[in-house]
Amino acid sequence: MPDIPSIEPASITAGDTVQWTRSLPDYSAASSWVLKYRLINAAGKIDIVSTASGSDHLVSVTAATSAGWAAGTYSWQAFVEKATERYTVGNGTMVVGRNLAAEAAGFETRTTAKQILDQLEAAYKDYCTNGQGLVQRYTIAEREMWFKSAADFIKAIEYWRNQASVQAATEAVALGLGNPRHLYVRFAR
Repeated sequence: MPDIPSIEPASITAGDTVQWTRSLPDYSAASSWVLKYRLINAAGKIDIVSTASGSDHLVSVTAATSAGWAAGTYSWQAFVEKATERYTVGNGTMVVGRNLAAEAAGFETRTTAKQILDQLEAAYKDYCTNGQGLVQRYTIAEREMWFKSAADFIKAIEYWRNQASVQAATEAVALGLGNPRHLYVRFAR
C-alpha cells in the first residue's frame, strides 16, 4: 500500500481511491474539528468530509465514489467545522482526470481546440490539393466556415493552434509537469 500524502493532490483520476491526511494543530481532529472540502467548477461540485486519524484529518474517497466525478479542473476550498465555528484552512486547484478504463472504444481524447485544428489542417490540405479555391466552405463540428483565400485558412489555423497550445499547457501545469510554453536558458562562463 502506498504512503498516504500529507497534502492535497494536484490531480487525481476519477475511479481511483483517493487519500491524503492533513495535520492542523490549531484544529485537531482529536478536539472534534472536522475538515471538509468543496471542489467546484462550472460543471458541478464535489463535497468531501474527512475522518479523524488520531489528531490528524484523514481524507479517504472510495473508488466507487470518485468514479462518479466529472473530469475537469476544479477550484477547491478546505475548511474546518466544530459546532457553530467554521474556518477556512486552504484553497487551490485540482484536476480530476478521466477514467479511461470506463470509457467506450472510440472515446475522443483530443481537446476541442485540437479537434478543430486537425480538421482545419485537413481542410487546408484539401483546399491546396484541389486547385486552390475549389473548397471555400467547410463544416467543422456543426459550425460552417467560409474561406476567401489561403490566408483565411492560415489565420484560422494559427488561432486554433494557439488555443490547442494553451489548453495543453494548462493541462501540463495542472498535472505538475511545468509549462511547456516556457523556455529556460542557462548561461555558463
